[in-house]
Amino acid sequence: MKILNAAGKEVVLTEREKKVAEFNQRHCNALGYDIPITSLTTISKMISEQKFFEIAPADYLPVKVGEGAWSQQITFYRSFNEADDFATGVISTGANNARLATADAGVDALNINVKNWTKSTGWTLFDLEFAARSGNWDIVTAKERTRKKNWDLGIQRTAFLGLPGSSDVKGLLNQSGVTANTSLITEPISNLVDTPADLSAVIKGLLTTYRANCQFTAWPTHFIMPESDFLGMATPSSPSFPLKSIMQLMLETFQVMTGNANFKILPLRYADFASSSGVLSKQTYTLLNYDPESLVMNIPVQYTNTLANSLDNFSFQNAAYGQFTGVLAQRPAELLYFQY
Repeated sequence: MKILNAAGKEVVLTEREKKVAEFNQRHCNALGYDIPITSLTTISKMISEQKFFEIAPADYLPVKVGEGAWSQQITFYRSFNEADDFATGVISTGANNARLATADAGVDALNINVKNWTKSTGWTLFDLEFAARSGNWDIVTAKERTRKKNWDLGIQRTAFLGLPGSSDVKGLLNQSGVTANTSLITEPISNLVDTPADLSAVIKGLLTTYRANCQFTAWPTHFIMPESDFLGMATPSSPSFPLKSIMQLMLETFQVMTGNANFKILPLRYADFASSSGVLSKQTYTLLNYDPESLVMNIPVQYTNTLANSLDNFSFQNAAYGQFTGVLAQRPAELLYFQY
């Protein structure tokens, strides 16, 4: 069979192009229904599904679901005290018509845009019959799982790195206006620490810097570190007395210093700049206050799919949709990066 181009001339492939075309064809066949079997072949009931890197964004930052559904923008108000110094309230009872100092309050607003998302999927009667004959594979379920996974992984990436191509959708690790300290951590913490005293010095530096950054108004609740460094924290904190690992001692010290028994140290693959798809240029550690008034991501409309419909009772199609925002730091001083 000859393949003709738009001018009616035969398309002739080079040897390299033929090899690429044959490879692609084999790849397509490998992902289709046509899988050769013999009379001695048994089709297993178990199907091995593709796996992805998955974490729960809500473990790392507050995520609100269902608030502001069908909006195109969400506005967050911030209230400020305007009362001058306390000492200005001291008065002399012997003075007449003294003008009293005032206490007032001010307000401003932060806006965050809401993004609309939708994707469709479809199938035909041929697809259903071919899939049925190929074993116990349910093509409709597989397509729906693929689409739902696409949503889950997209929300996950957006929560930490923002939305590609959208400057108004930032993630946890690339917020604008957040201080980045580049002097305290100059290499992996697992390399910096040789003794418990070294570890105490690192933690003291982290907390002192955080407290000063937020004007001593908050304590951090979470320390998020690159996964590559986190995996090196299982070594003993002291070669002489290997009773606890660096991670155990670090967590206990954070809990004691902050007075928070629920303080968490979490690994994050996205914080490794090599795994950030070019969003980050440095290894990034994060101290934050897990408080929706400080930091929040919104999902106004959770993933929802529609009923499948058909115009000809042969081809079927349905859609799924949702709404989401990026991460908004209402109190950027309570979020602090350490980078090297």
